[in-house]
Amino acid sequence: MITFAAGAADAIRAEGEKTYPHECCGAILGRVTDPGISGGFGLREAEAVVPVENAREPEAQYHRFVIEADDVMRVELAARRQGLDVLGFYHSHPDHPARPSEYDHEHALPFYSYVIVAVEKGRAAALTSWRLTADRSGFIEEETEARG
Repeated sequence: MITFAAGAADAIRAEGEKTYPHECCGAILGRVTDPGISGGFGLREAEAVVPVENAREPEAQYHRFVIEADDVMRVELAARRQGLDVLGFYHSHPDHPARPSEYDHEHALPFYSYVIVAVEKGRAAALTSWRLTADRSGFIEEETEARG
């Protein structure tokens, strides 16, 4: 399960609406409060989100995103300064469901949460979170909850 501090999930939704019809992207900062057992995902508490510029070429941003290595380093350092970890990343799916695509699968790592917000005709809709299995065979949907 991943829980979101007040306003964190709303910030992801707002970013998706702002960048529509292109994909937005960013990092999720927080803490792992229960690592889980027997392969379980445990509990993650998202405290903040950090928008990152989609570095994909503009003509492909409607269906793809790229986060540059320098931006990953920047959010890692920001998290460390706040005593937090990078729990994962978020992006939007303009006019598509909030489910991982094959592209998302190819670029994911098993230890991160991947939050996807569907943006339908410019309005944020479903927000889901996914974790890649350790054997990289597929995603498992992670329960989400807002706090505060």
